[in-house]
This record gives sequence, structure tokens and C-alpha cells, in this order.
Amino acid sequence: MESHNLHLNIDFVGSSGIVLSPEQKASLQASLVILQNNQKFAHVHFWGKILGVKDDYYIAQGLSNDLFAEKRTLYSKDCVHWGLLTPPTSESLQKAKLMTGRFTGDPSYECEHREITKNVVGETETEEEHVTMMKEEDRLAAVIAEIDQDVRIVPRGAFVQSPTGQVYKNRSFDGLTVAEAGKLCNYLHMRKAQNLYEKSLLQRANLDKSIDFMDSLEDDLPKSSWSLQFERGSGLATLRSLLWLGYVFYHVPDSRYYGSVYIGTGEKNIDLPFML
Repeated sequence: MESHNLHLNIDFVGSSGIVLSPEQKASLQASLVILQNNQKFAHVHFWGKILGVKDDYYIAQGLSNDLFAEKRTLYSKDCVHWGLLTPPTSESLQKAKLMTGRFTGDPSYECEHREITKNVVGETETEEEHVTMMKEEDRLAAVIAEIDQDVRIVPRGAFVQSPTGQVYKNRSFDGLTVAEAGKLCNYLHMRKAQNLYEKSLLQRANLDKSIDFMDSLEDDLPKSSWSLQFERGSGLATLRSLLWLGYVFYHVPDSRYYGSVYIGTGEKNIDLPFML
């Protein structure tokens, strides 16, 4: 969700239970403008909030003009002062998947995962305990990256890819029509394509390479992992993820208004395949 109209755009997701107080809106609106100027970001987005046991983490992301370039992720506990998160490594991403339970709200807290393995040698059975430790600040960065990878989405046609590979906003994008907004195939994952080249030659021949360079939601597994609804008649389309409960995307058909926000505990719904 772009920061410059945060106080207005946040109302689009109010029906999903995502609400910020007037004080939080005012603090975020002011501090994100200062953050963008100080850090020389081309764009700053309010990413959302990770709910902790003692304190919550407010998350923002700074981007360059190339929207596929590396993002800088920052967090705040008071909506005013921001700290930079270190980009997660492949090792920390694997560690974060082992961690269970809520975030505490203390970045210096040491999370741990204990795993007991049994070894049988002859008639002797022994147990060996493996302990994996991870700083909560590193876990926070890894979970944010995983949510972005799994569910961050944009409308089809909102971005274009140049012949050299850079990704920019499409200035001629005027929004999806009401009919288009009701189909999952018109929403794309904001990431490098993973499933696009698994399509048949005929399907790929019908794609526009300048805008169809990302994966479509209709190919997501498990099926029915998204809830698409219209609100305000047909004046607002909302998509809610059932994989990461708390992620909500909105789009106003026939307009350039769209965005997303995540407010949740940072826990993946691993039971989703059994719930559908």
C-alpha cells in the first residue's frame, strides 16, 4: 500500500477488520514521508503489521524505480522510529520455517526449535536433541520475505517489463473492468515467474510478454486458496489469502486504485489443504 495516500487507502480494507487508529494514521503518514526523503527511496509502501504478544511490528518497504530490484524492509514499534532489517539468507529462511508460535515483540529475543531424533544401534536406543536458535529480528525479516513470495499480488497490466528486464509501473493502466476484476487470472504474483514456463506452447503464445511476465493466481496450489469478493456493489474487489490469514488485496475497478496490506500473527496456515 503506497504511503502517500495511506490515510485514505486503508479504508478500502476496513471490511476485512484492518483498521488503524487516527493517531497511527497520522504518525505513519508523517514518518514514512520523512523516511523516503532520508533514505532516498523512489517509493515507500506500508507493508502492514505483525502482531506480537507484547508489542507489534509496523512494517514498511522502500523501493527503487525498478520494482523487481531488491527491497529494503524496515520495522517500527511506535510508527515513528524505523529500523532496517537485514535481508534474509537462504539459511535464515529455512530456520524461520522451523520456528513456531507468536512473535514476542522483542527484536533481540532468541527463538528456539528443539528436535529429538532416535538412533538405534543393535539393541540400544539413544536420543539426540538438536536445538536451532534464531534471533527474532532475523525471523521477522524471513517471514516478511516468505509472505511477499507467496501472496503479494498486483492487477494484470499494472506493471510492464522493459526489454532489459527492469519492471516499471504502467502509466497507461486504467484498472481492470468489473468483469476482469472477478477472475483470478487477472491477478499476478509480484515476483519473478516460477510457473509461467510450465504452460503449454499454445497458452504462452497468447500471452503479452510485456505484461504477462509473472505467475497468475489461477495456477496457485492448493486451489481455492484465495477468496475473491465484490463490495460496495461492484465498486471494490477484495482478495483475501487463506494461506497467510491477514493478507488483503483491494482494487477499485476502472481506476488505478489498488494495494495490499498484511496484518496478522506471521504464522502460515499449514492446515489449508485439509480445510478445503
